[in-house]
Amino acid sequence: MTSQLAQLKAHTTVVADTGDFRLMAQFAPQDATTNPSLILKAVQKPEYAPLLADTVAAHRGAAHADIVDEVLVRFGLEILKVVPGRVSTEVDARLSFDTAATLVRARHIMGLYEAAGVPRSRVLIKVAATWEGIQAARVLEAEGIHTNLTLLFAFAQARACADAGVQLISPFVGRIYDWHKKSAGAQWDEAARAGENDPGVQSVARIWRYYKQHGVRTEVMGASFRNVGQITALAGCDLLTISPELLAQLQASDAALPRLLTPPTSTEAPEAPLSEADFRYQLNEDAMATEKLAEGIRLFAADAAKLDALIDAQLAAPASA
Repeated sequence: MTSQLAQLKAHTTVVADTGDFRLMAQFAPQDATTNPSLILKAVQKPEYAPLLADTVAAHRGAAHADIVDEVLVRFGLEILKVVPGRVSTEVDARLSFDTAATLVRARHIMGLYEAAGVPRSRVLIKVAATWEGIQAARVLEAEGIHTNLTLLFAFAQARACADAGVQLISPFVGRIYDWHKKSAGAQWDEAARAGENDPGVQSVARIWRYYKQHGVRTEVMGASFRNVGQITALAGCDLLTISPELLAQLQASDAALPRLLTPPTSTEAPEAPLSEADFRYQLNEDAMATEKLAEGIRLFAADAAKLDALIDAQLAAPASA
């Protein structure tokens, strides 16, 4: 029998959502995504401790931010030995409201990949989908550095990303689901809000259909899944980035997995671009998106700080250690 994972790959590009490059190999994903939390989780595993130590030791004396980027890219290089496609590497979330600083870090990260012989076509620079992040992505795309706009919860964010010509967006299914479930409290009906009725699934499907309807070239990659049902309900989406735990569940099941998202039969002209004022107002009107974007930046920033601390501990150790 054909596994659900194999069936999904017939409709959608499957991406591994992990920094654990040894674990992802068994699922044969096309691409892989990382973020500060996933890298932090990976470097704390005993099997990856030497990678962190060796990378820090090789760059003693460099600026701290540069050492962080070296660590991120080192993981990215190992991931690219496993996947045939692209790896996403994230700019420090603490720069989410600073366009100029985001550009500096993004260019530095891409430069490290290029110095290692990796072409730009195999790297996506992840940036938070704030207004400032989206404007940085606009500049990067014009320079031939492709971007993955993350922490995307609102339709306004998706519209602005399309306007900026970004390569790919990562709308977060699970965190949208989490917010609505918490908001509903005792009134939440899990069965009634499952699958195609899941609010996170509905958000991604709406964006995907809008992009296809208006001829937007930006790729849509559903992310942050809580269960297999959310994944199967988005079969047909351009890409889905999935944790190893859920990839294993898909691999273990041979239940039918039909394509549920199908492109429209006709297209329309793109709508007028959103102004900064329109973007900020529409985002402000979306309580879920406003709260989850802020929370996501705080969480990624906290994990970036923890990674900083691990690097500091390595730098404080004797050089011969």
